[in-house]
Amino acid sequence: MAINKFMRAALKAMSYAEIDYKIERGVKKLAGKNPINGLHTDLEKIIERDGRKITVAIFYPVKVTSDEVILFFHGGGWVSGNIDSYARTCDMLGEKTGRRVVSVEYALAPERPFPHAVEDCYTVTKELFCGDGFFEARPSDIILAGDSAGGNLAAAVSLMARDRKEFKINRQILIYPAVYNDYTENSPFESVRTNGTEYLLTAKKLRDYIDMYASDQLDKYNPYFAPYLAKDLSNQPDTLIITAEFDPLRDEGEAYGKKLIHFGNYAEIHRIKDALHGFFSLPYKYIHVKKTYEFINEFLNKNTEERKKADER
Repeated sequence: MAINKFMRAALKAMSYAEIDYKIERGVKKLAGKNPINGLHTDLEKIIERDGRKITVAIFYPVKVTSDEVILFFHGGGWVSGNIDSYARTCDMLGEKTGRRVVSVEYALAPERPFPHAVEDCYTVTKELFCGDGFFEARPSDIILAGDSAGGNLAAAVSLMARDRKEFKINRQILIYPAVYNDYTENSPFESVRTNGTEYLLTAKKLRDYIDMYASDQLDKYNPYFAPYLAKDLSNQPDTLIITAEFDPLRDEGEAYGKKLIHFGNYAEIHRIKDALHGFFSLPYKYIHVKKTYEFINEFLNKNTEERKKADER
């Protein structure tokens, strides 16, 4: 359904609120309570990094149809969100894909700015790939996924894994990822200007988020901060990228997919018509969410069948 003039007026009115990250954290945590399908088993695991504890939550669908595991990094501009606020999203992700989902409670800025979040995510990923007894899953059956800032973290972890050579990631799902560092009028991406003022997530909010996430200005040019800036994107996982039509992040997410292809990787890019940033957390009844899960399952099942055939050969 297209955005009508009344909805546009409402969106415009709501798009100019200033960011108070502490209030945003509280609202998201309350909104995420009581998972809709009861799939969250409250099974949690603690992983330590540099003396600090990282909590991960494990979600089991009622009917597990695959041995694969989705390692999910939540959105929230690197400053809000947690395993509670994304419980419903992870419930649905497990239910609609038939796969177990592991959600990571990584460190939040501004208290713990870059690179704390990405290093937390890398630590959990390494433990899942290489650890002893954390989770029974073959490395080839682990898929990274994330939305918005979580998509940024998934892409960054994939780059880290290639560079550090400790394990190999085969697949990733990036949902309207933030992969660049400039949300001013100087941005090379037109969607920052066309979608950056009246569709809830504004260019100004994006500037505020990355300013809180960065320890200093130099961080913003680090490819683990802004993966699109990586000079070399070779040897990256097979990638599914989902973007939203009325999202300031739309063009950079699609450009990242094209850059992955340019460097010889497999990537699919799908734009969800009439969608706004953040739609992935809506209930399944919404057409944008249903369409996204169609793309996710096509990507997962196609790649799974291809890998099984390769193993048989």
